[in-house]
Amino acid sequence: MTWPEAVLVGAAAVLALAMPVPERYRARAVLAAGPVLLAAATVAAAVGGPRWQWIPVAAGAVLAVAFVLVGRRFRRRGRAEGARRGARVLVFTATTVALGLVAAGGLAMWALPAVDFPEPTGAYAVGTTTVQWSDRARDETWTPDPDDHRTVLAQLWYPAEPGTGTAGAPYLGRTADEARVVTDGIAESFGLPGFLLSDAARARTRAAAGAEPARSGAPFPVVVLSPGLGGVRGQNTAWAQELASHGYVVAALDHPYDSAAVVLDDGTVLRGRLTVPEGPEEDRLVREWTSIRVADIRLALTRLLEMDADPDGPFADRLDPDRVVAAGHSFGGAAALHAAAADHRFTAVIDIDGFPHGADTLAVPRPLLVLVAGAGTGNAANDARYADAVTAVLASGAGPGCALTVEGAAHLSFTDAPLYLPPVPSIIGSAGRTRPLATTADASLAFLDAALRDPAAHPGDALAPFGPTECSP
Repeated sequence: MTWPEAVLVGAAAVLALAMPVPERYRARAVLAAGPVLLAAATVAAAVGGPRWQWIPVAAGAVLAVAFVLVGRRFRRRGRAEGARRGARVLVFTATTVALGLVAAGGLAMWALPAVDFPEPTGAYAVGTTTVQWSDRARDETWTPDPDDHRTVLAQLWYPAEPGTGTAGAPYLGRTADEARVVTDGIAESFGLPGFLLSDAARARTRAAAGAEPARSGAPFPVVVLSPGLGGVRGQNTAWAQELASHGYVVAALDHPYDSAAVVLDDGTVLRGRLTVPEGPEEDRLVREWTSIRVADIRLALTRLLEMDADPDGPFADRLDPDRVVAAGHSFGGAAALHAAAADHRFTAVIDIDGFPHGADTLAVPRPLLVLVAGAGTGNAANDARYADAVTAVLASGAGPGCALTVEGAAHLSFTDAPLYLPPVPSIIGSAGRTRPLATTADASLAFLDAALRDPAAHPGDALAPFGPTECSP
């Protein structure tokens, strides 16, 4: 809740509380609160635009003003004791309803705030652009059309030349229409009505759309990020912007028919189709879906290196092919592990709270960071199974590997979800809206700087300040 919204709620509450006060004070309360209410609404609309959370607050204020305006006539007509008793009941009821509406709106503003991304702390300005890549060598497994080949979208965050591009790039889409389609898909995956995420649909990032990549300094390390099951390319924007401001290029992927909603360049909307079954089919489907993601991640790396080699492209000679990271959240983290194990071009791996399935046979010959949610899953058996799998994948790797437990974090704490979802511990953890985001980004940077920029450093030493850390020898 912003301070103009807090003033808005306070002024509406004053109007509601004016309803039962003696008549000689009521007009003063309305005259005092009314202009404050209008001013707060004007400022709040100018700062962030009107939000649906204002509707119950406005309804409570309108009810209070209407009651005050007609109340005098009603009471003067009612001289009998029964009429006066009815008037008191009416006043109490109307006051309760008005206060309830104002309180509901205030609670909705607090629980579902306007998205405000942290300011990146690095020395670089941040740019962003979205690209679409097709793989003519792969058929699209989700459609029967033999001419439909696999297509992947990627959003790039990168160090940018200051003052170029359009500041405040949209959050979850290149356009407002695309953002609404994507947020509706996300809401549907949570079982929520789409309007609850309208603030996310209208949000703006700290990056400049279409900015020129920074030309000074050495080529930048590259991080390819795969989101969680049903996740979208923009879900880790706060993390990506922070890395970009410190000199990394982050390419976050949409996986069509897996991501909640993907809008192609021509406007075609591809909805997510994945649901995880229970029983013997689960393992087979997980392996199949992982193989598709691994191919998507490797395609992204191939296309990025082609962009680096294109002398006429904006990223010519700006990407470092010797410092490339496979990263992912949840199911995307597991896919990143498999991609790094299958492709020697990846030089480090970050698994963000993803179960490393197949850990007993998965050898990751790269520096590895696993970020673990300290809040766990709420199921002791699942948590123990996850911990065993993490220990196994650390032990099987040929490169140094560490698992960092982010205390107070839940599974979605590693995404942007804490910035716009209700602060329910089982959803966003118990460490607040922004602290897990900062810890995740800072720990990732410490690991990457040690793994990619300081060959003599051990990742465990760099990660120690951020929480309990388990490292392989």
